[in-house]
Amino acid sequence: MLEVRDLQVAYGAAPALWGVTLELRPGELLCVVGPNGAGKTTLINTLAGILRARAGRIVFDGQDITALAAHRFCTAGIAIVPEGRRLFTGMSVLENLELGSYLPLAKSQRKESLASVLELFPALQEKLASPAGELSGGQQQMVAIARALMARPKLLLLDEPSLGLSPRIVHDMFAAIRRINAAGVSVLMVEQNVAMAMQVSSRAYVLEEGSIVAEGLPGELLERPEIQRAYLGV
Repeated sequence: MLEVRDLQVAYGAAPALWGVTLELRPGELLCVVGPNGAGKTTLINTLAGILRARAGRIVFDGQDITALAAHRFCTAGIAIVPEGRRLFTGMSVLENLELGSYLPLAKSQRKESLASVLELFPALQEKLASPAGELSGGQQQMVAIARALMARPKLLLLDEPSLGLSPRIVHDMFAAIRRINAAGVSVLMVEQNVAMAMQVSSRAYVLEEGSIVAEGLPGELLERPEIQRAYLGV
């Protein structure tokens, strides 16, 4: 479904990603883990069309989208939940959700999509009229994910979905991500919470200093001593 080959991204003269190659298969839940400053957000923003690649290729559903205009990434079937949620805090929860469904196909199915995301996140039902800025951090993350799902994407990109959340909410959030994937949406997330990300993912890549340094099944990666030392404190 998604093929990334020799991706290079830079901020001016400073390289942020160097030779990144990865693949996400249809229906897969894939995670990319790594420390702060590894380039995880740069990667996710490039895959969403927010940043431009300096070199390499991004192929989605058989189409080379490397040079596609940023707004066309959503049309192609890609939606992003950015780090920090980026909600319109003065607007209601419902208005935020509706903003996710302005493409013609998504707009025509807005009612069905709204029912679906409220089933996924029932806590939002009674908050639809509330300003998004008045919600708790966990509820705001629910809104951010639900807004992306309102676009009816084929691929959902998640940037640090557990950031700033309590352990209980983190558990609930990852359970919701698994349900989203089980419903047929392919998911690629970047995450610092390595233990939780590995639990829910089909496969994983490790990103360090802008390059992929390891890949494989989560269980196999977690058995590697260098991964345990670097990310699990073992």
